[in-house]
Amino acid sequence: MLFMVIERFKNRDARAVYRRFRERGRGAPEGLTYVGSWIEANFDRCFQIMECADARLLQEWVAFWGDLIEFEIVPVVASAETREVVDNLPNA
Repeated sequence: MLFMVIERFKNRDARAVYRRFRERGRGAPEGLTYVGSWIEANFDRCFQIMECADARLLQEWVAFWGDLIEFEIVPVVASAETREVVDNLPNA
């Protein structure tokens, strides 16, 4: 399953986040896959797509970063897959 992860850097401190990333890596447990990420121009938020079959892996990852980042996690479905669902809906 795919998850949109919206990260807010605590105290707007992107440096601390990137320092830990350089020193310790992403901190993702086995089975949690990083797909891609984008950072707001003002460094307020990071938007990531992560993939896993077990949401407990996300919890483990959040615990690794929780002192530096506030998380919002939203399960998402790719547009193409959603289109297939919608195309197969019965006509009203």
